[in-house]
Amino acid sequence: MTRILADLAEEDIRWLDARAAEQGKSRASVLRDAVQAYRQVAEQQGIEQYFGIWAERKAQR
Repeated sequence: MTRILADLAEEDIRWLDARAAEQGKSRASVLRDAVQAYRQVAEQQGIEQYFGIWAERKAQR
């Protein structure tokens, strides 16, 4: 696992700490979960944006 350094606003840190406390997790664990969830959504949207792209195309014979 690689460490990163990220600058966050104090308000965001307070929010993150509250979520971590609610979940009984560390701040780092909550961040890892958030990045993983964001990545899954982004990858899914990447595929879905192409559904129906040729819907108006007429079949050639």
